[in-house]
Amino acid sequence: MTTLSELNAMPAADFIAALGGIFEHSPWIAQRVASLRPFSSLDSLHGAMVQVMWAATPEEKLGLLRAHPQLAGKEADSGTLTAHSTSEQDSVGLTRLSPEEKQRIREMNHAYLERHGFPFIIAVKLRTKSQIFAEFERRLANAPADEFVTALNEVGKIARLRLEALLAAA
Repeated sequence: MTTLSELNAMPAADFIAALGGIFEHSPWIAQRVASLRPFSSLDSLHGAMVQVMWAATPEEKLGLLRAHPQLAGKEADSGTLTAHSTSEQDSVGLTRLSPEEKQRIREMNHAYLERHGFPFIIAVKLRTKSQIFAEFERRLANAPADEFVTALNEVGKIARLRLEALLAAA
């Protein structure tokens, strides 16, 4: 769909539009890296975007985490997931859970959100459904400060996969 050369040559508004969804509902990351072009590789583009994420204020980081949908949650049920999230969740069967799995993930989503203040975030395309459930269980017990860092690291992985998909489609 788009090449790195094309991204580098785009007007800033088009660059932001093309990459605005790489970090869930957070085009401000693409906006902040637009002036850093040209990027020599996917690695340099991703690295710049992740660096912007880590340099953001605590409030911006929390907003980024809260912009993510719950796994197999209300957004999936209502059909309001982004195209990226729909594809990612569908790729591991989270859109086709048994009633028991659906109930369990609802309980974990609720417990996680109550404990940490943002949805559970994991790069689902790097794991199987059973691995996702196991990680969900394990990470529920993490200290909130540790989980904040873990969730941001997962956001960086998700962004990498989305960038790879965007540039591979070219």
